[in-house]
This record gives sequence, structure tokens and C-alpha cells, in this order.
Amino acid sequence: MKYFLVKKEKKLRPLYKSPRNRNAVVLCLPLLVSLQSTFCSLPPSAFVRTLSSLCNFSTLTLKSPINPSISSASSTFSMEMDSLPNGSATSPGPSPGPTAAAAPSSKLSHLSESLKLEHQFLRVPFEHYKKTIRANHRVVEREMSSVINGVSEAADSDDMSSDDAVNHLSSLVSRLQGLKRKLEEGSRTEHLQAQRCRARLDHLESADVESLSDWNNTRLNRILVDYMLRMSYYDTAAKLAESRNIQDLVDIDVFQEAKKVIEALQNKEVGPALAWCAENKSRLKKSKSKFEFQLRLQEFIELVRAENNLRAITYAQKYLAPWGTTHMKELQRVFVTVAYKSTTECATYKVLFEPKQWDYLVDQFKQEFCKLYGMTLEPLLNIYLQAGLSALKTPYCYDDDCTKEDPLSQEGFRKLAQPLPYSKQHHSKLVCYITKELMDTENPPQVLPNGYVYSSKALEEMARKNDGKITCPRTGLVCNYTDLVKAYIS
Repeated sequence: MKYFLVKKEKKLRPLYKSPRNRNAVVLCLPLLVSLQSTFCSLPPSAFVRTLSSLCNFSTLTLKSPINPSISSASSTFSMEMDSLPNGSATSPGPSPGPTAAAAPSSKLSHLSESLKLEHQFLRVPFEHYKKTIRANHRVVEREMSSVINGVSEAADSDDMSSDDAVNHLSSLVSRLQGLKRKLEEGSRTEHLQAQRCRARLDHLESADVESLSDWNNTRLNRILVDYMLRMSYYDTAAKLAESRNIQDLVDIDVFQEAKKVIEALQNKEVGPALAWCAENKSRLKKSKSKFEFQLRLQEFIELVRAENNLRAITYAQKYLAPWGTTHMKELQRVFVTVAYKSTTECATYKVLFEPKQWDYLVDQFKQEFCKLYGMTLEPLLNIYLQAGLSALKTPYCYDDDCTKEDPLSQEGFRKLAQPLPYSKQHHSKLVCYITKELMDTENPPQVLPNGYVYSSKALEEMARKNDGKITCPRTGLVCNYTDLVKAYIS
């Protein structure tokens, strides 16, 4: 990995254009720390000469494979993720061994299909890992550029006394020492995140037919933790993850980042949300996000609500005017609120002052946050439940006499299945009220004198226990087994 120190720009600039170099910073941070440790041990005069000589070079090339464990993890994970397109990825399945070869093909197929749903499981920690690398890189670039500029100024200054030079260089050394501490902390964070990525890859590779039951239980716990985090039950999610020992398989730290912004918006504060937008400005701009614009509009509305019109106009000139080329209609609508005030009864502008606007911002932030990390907008639990409910949903499920054993007899499941289509049934199926088993040629239906129908297995078992007597579980009618009539399905 090459780093170029360009004299004209006087800053450390990495070659980041190739996808193979996306994890380069994590390899070079320990080298920078080592380099800065050497600089800090030099006397001030030697320090000036050393960095001045660097400024006179056209290029400086540093090559060293630092921290092979992190390098291996990051490069392996990068290769895995490069093969995964956003939204419809296929995670690598376990290599078939002797046990897998001998296992039933249906189970292998089920396992393979299950692994295809694990895109988010890999994508989220990888995006978090890249975000940390970018943040550490910006710190290095900013601090090193400032230090090099300071050294250049000291070297070019002719009227600087010895005491001033020593003080100036001492401040630069202190700045480098502070940068070293930040880099050490950042290196530890990156190492932990690389370990988390490796743990998730190992978890997927451990899936096989023999341990499929345990693996599915772990996945269920992961899905439950994901649901709790999205519903803001952070403490409960952390306790569940700790009790099941799956801390590396869930994204608690990622959602803790979102928690701060959500709580601030619920308290009608936009500061943390704007800071989050500034931190992720390039990626939000790439996705054409309007979240920052909506935050600025809401802050303008709050100034108008407080009847601080002069400050609102100044705020609009500074923060809203740049959005005029792309969002002129929204701006014109909001600017009119200065004349209408917050007490207006005009429905067009009254809605802008309603408290539900803050709820809208919370929902919008959650969507942008999920997009940023490659998450699904809906909780995974809802997605899995809806997949099952789509096969069970029929018009009969919404009747008053729907059996309690049917999940769609419960209001919560009905609400979840509301946007789903009815399942396509080519043939009618009769299910026994008593045993819940399918009635077919091997278990034919039989009709009681009162017209109710039950399966032969259920009625034979009832007659065997009651000396040939049959009791209808719905009406309480008692009859002999010989009174039953066999029904035929055409």
C-alpha cells in the first residue's frame, strides 16, 4: 500500500480508487503510530530537519504489511462482500463434507435457501467497519496536514527565535502525541470490528445439516434481538444477546448510535441528527437523501413558532437558500409560515406546526439509517412472519368462527397479514376439528347425525375410549359409532 506526500498539497493522501485498497487505512495506521513515536523522540531541531526534508521530497512511499491478523480478516471479508450485491445477496454456504453429501437433499436445499437470507447479517458489520476506517483516516489526514503545514511555516520563517521555535515544535509534538492516542484507540476499535466480521463468517460456515436445529435457534435469537433494537428495547435486547452469548452476531452498538439521534428528535432537538448528517454527508448525497433538508425546514418552523422571525430569515438565508435549486416548492411553502404564524387555521400551513412532524422525522431517520447500513426497512421478524402468513391467509381466516389454532384468528397477526395477498388454493382441504389432521382417503371424514364432520381417526379413538359412544365436541350430542355416515370428497 502506497502513501504519497505531495508537496503542493502538503497533506497525506491515500490512493483509494481501487476496490482492493478500501481497507488500506487499517494496515497503515500502526505504521503512522510508529512513525509519530519516532518523531516525538527527536529533539526539536532534528524534528524540524526531518519533516522539512520530507516536504522537499516529491513523493514518499511507505510499504509494510502491518497487523496480518487484521489484514487477513479485512481482505477476506472484503472478498466476501464484493460478491454480494446490495439487496439480493447470496452469502457463502458451507463447503459440502462427507456428512453433507450423505444428508437428504431436501435438508441441504433448505439450508442453502436459508443462507441466502443472511445478507444483512454480513453487510451491517462490514459497513460499520468501513465507516470506522474512514473516520480514522479523516483524523489522520487532518492532523498530519496541520502538523506538516506547521513545520513548513517554522522552516520558512526567518524571524522566529529559538524559544518560539521550541514552543512551536513542542505544541506540534503534543498534537502528534494526541493523534497517537486516537490512533491506538481507533486501532483497537477496528480490530474488534474485524473480529466481529470474522465471527459472523465463521458462524455461517458452521451451518450444516447435523447442527441445523441449534443454528436455527441461534438465528431466531438474532431475529428477536433485531426486533427489540428496532422497537427501542435496547436493554432487553442486550440482556438476551448476553444470555445467549451472541454479542458478536447482533448489532447492538450500531443501534446505540441511532438511539442518540432518535431520543434527541423525540425531544424536539435536531443537533445530533444534523451532526449525523454531517458525518455521513457523502453517502447521503450519493443516495439523494432529503433528511438534512427536512431537519433544516423543521428548525426554521420552530423559529417561526417562537415568533423569532428575524432569526428565522437569517437562518433561511444561511442554511435553506442552498437547497433552492432542487426544493423550491417546499421552500416557498415553508417561507409563507412567517406571515401566517403558528396559530393559523389554514390547513395547508397548520400541518407544518403539528407535533407529528417530529414523528415523521424519526421515521425518516430510521429509513436513512437502515439504508446506510444495508438493513431491511422492516424488522426481520416481520418479514419472516409475513412469509409464513402469506401461505396461511384465506378469506375464512377473517370469519368469526375461525378456529383459535389458526394464527390469523389473532388480531396482531391479522394486522401483520393485512397487506398480503390471499394464498392460492387449487383444491379445498378438510382439516379435522379434533386432531387438526388432514382428512383424505387414508383418514376419511365421517358425518354425525347432527351434520358435523370429523376424521375417522379421531372418532375411532373416541369410540374406543367410550365403549362405542361418540360425543360431538361442538354440540354435546351423544350417538353410537354405528350411526356415523362416511362422507366422500369428489
